[in-house]
Amino acid sequence: MPATSIPPGLAAIAAGRDLISTAEFAKSVTRATQTIRKNHCLQGECFGIRPVKFGNRLLWPVAEIAALLNGGAA
Repeated sequence: MPATSIPPGLAAIAAGRDLISTAEFAKSVTRATQTIRKNHCLQGECFGIRPVKFGNRLLWPVAEIAALLNGGAA
């Protein structure tokens, strides 16, 4: 995956991490947390991004979110 620039708002939320929580993902794309969960439940993804399951949590890759926010295909 080519290097993408991370928007400042997402960089502040991620704070240097590679994965962020569902609540943080929802905040970065200005959607409700439940919308993110519903899309994942129905389609296995949200905006074309598949999460990593860690125990009982979904963690979303910051690099793919940055590509989405920079106009990447969803």
